[in-house]
Amino acid sequence: MSSPLRLGVLGAARIAVVALAEPVATTGDRMVAVAARDRGRAETFAAEHGVERVHDTYDAVLADPEVEVVYVPLANGLHGRWTRAAIEAGKHVLVEKPFASNADEAREVAAAARAAGVVVVEAFHHVHHPVTRRLVSLLPELGELRRIETTFRMPAPSGDDPRWSFDLAGGALMDLGCYALHLQRWLAGAEPVVERASGTERSPGVDASMTADLVFAPGVTGRASCDMAADSWTITARVIGSRGEATALNVVLPHQDDRIVVTVDGEERTEHLGTRSTYTYQLEALRAHLREGAPFPLDLDDAVAQAELVDAVYAAAGFPPRPRTEPVAAS
Repeated sequence: MSSPLRLGVLGAARIAVVALAEPVATTGDRMVAVAARDRGRAETFAAEHGVERVHDTYDAVLADPEVEVVYVPLANGLHGRWTRAAIEAGKHVLVEKPFASNADEAREVAAAARAAGVVVVEAFHHVHHPVTRRLVSLLPELGELRRIETTFRMPAPSGDDPRWSFDLAGGALMDLGCYALHLQRWLAGAEPVVERASGTERSPGVDASMTADLVFAPGVTGRASCDMAADSWTITARVIGSRGEATALNVVLPHQDDRIVVTVDGEERTEHLGTRSTYTYQLEALRAHLREGAPFPLDLDDAVAQAELVDAVYAAAGFPPRPRTEPVAAS
């Protein structure tokens, strides 16, 4: 067993529990430090999840000499800003999706990471799970690739949720559609052209839903759909080939449903790929990469290409790109 990662957490967001605190309890890695805008929230998070110490500011976490990897689960618009700050502090970074507010900022963050020689990865945790890996391995059995359909829907967050804030890089495409688009790219193994896109607007510039039609090659198309104000949850990925198709019924949260339904030449079967958390696989993959030099499936080029596609979808649908959030005097 390689030595535990020493992690610092910026913020006590809900996602930090499922994406980091719960996996750490399994992997044996260490959460060394946490800070939040409200110190009381940080203290509660630390007490509940075994974080070793609480700092007053995000900057103090970055300055902690024992922290080697910074986890950034903040509001979307803060990802680029605090990832850059962590890079400048010489830390590796695991940043929640989306990598940055827009493609320009993503390119700047990637350039900074390369110059500093640190590892910065976007937390598209689904790529590490056997469900996603199996979808990829099924492609030859399905015949020539024809179409990919990814659908992400969820009930609406509360009206004051930062995911509805344009200034904090909110919107359905940023929160849900980024998964739908990433799966399109991942399963096709290619970058698409946006043929058309359309969305519904909740408030100026903020999309409540979005649908993008993509073209990967002649005869190979995709549709990525997301809705952040739906009646219920849907998280599916369907791959259609010349001989059959396969559908993952919960491709990003397979711990809730790990089924893939496969139909080839008229014969249907259901495969179960395991309900172990995607986030646990992700943390183990990051440690193997940092400790042993094992390959990591995502890189900076992927993060930039993803941001470029998000911006292209917004442009095709007539929405502005998300604005970046610049640093302020105090953290």
